[in-house]
Amino acid sequence: MNRLACIGDSCVDYYDSQDLKFVGGNPVNFAVYARRLGSEASFIGGVGNDEDGTLVRTELESRGVDVSHVQILDGPTPNTHVRMENGNRVFVSYDAGAMTDFSLREEDFAFIAEHDFAVSAVWGTCEKELGRIQAMGVPVAFDCADLPFAPVCQTALPNVDIAFFSDDSADESQLREIMRGIAAKGPSVVVAMRGPKGSMAWDGETFYHQDAIDCVVVDTLGAGDSYIAGFLLARLAGKSMPECMRAGSENSAVTIGYLGAW
Repeated sequence: MNRLACIGDSCVDYYDSQDLKFVGGNPVNFAVYARRLGSEASFIGGVGNDEDGTLVRTELESRGVDVSHVQILDGPTPNTHVRMENGNRVFVSYDAGAMTDFSLREEDFAFIAEHDFAVSAVWGTCEKELGRIQAMGVPVAFDCADLPFAPVCQTALPNVDIAFFSDDSADESQLREIMRGIAAKGPSVVVAMRGPKGSMAWDGETFYHQDAIDCVVVDTLGAGDSYIAGFLLARLAGKSMPECMRAGSENSAVTIGYLGAW
């Protein structure tokens, strides 16, 4: 069975107008979605020494995610305040909390080496460590969100095998140039997630397109993370690029059909 190492930040998403909160954070979501698809997954990251930190670990354990390398850090667990606008989540504020003190330890690197793929994201605070992970023979995926030109992503990309980012505004010609520019930094595959416009991928030779799956949209939180999990597990299974993109879209369609990331 394939095993994903999901590295970086945890988060608790507060839906203030509905008085609800949900566990999240890109690597946390990757891990849960991988488990949903039948893969093994580990969360290697940090939580605060507060009630929310306990909630993150408890929720992950209940879904079969390995939390043996979660660091309990002094301070609050990162949190995001979210509001809903016509089914689309809008981030109001973000507090990194205790994640400002997170870094990978030697025992974490040894643990990551036991996995088939490592995945992190722009807020994971480990962009400078991706080269070491690659050097251990573990392929790396990285989600740039909608910030592919931010310094953190520019640091990460030379040591990334598959880069993901979000862009539903650029036209196709502009998007192709953006993707070629990202690939020039190092990744062999670049995937643009475009919301209702579907997705596009570039492998250095061919551009591929995937339409969004027709579904009822309740909440778009976690849509990109579930796409990435579906894509990566299909990739590990030896699927073609169109099949990987289809798997990502199908997994994303499940996620946006309910409230909260998972």
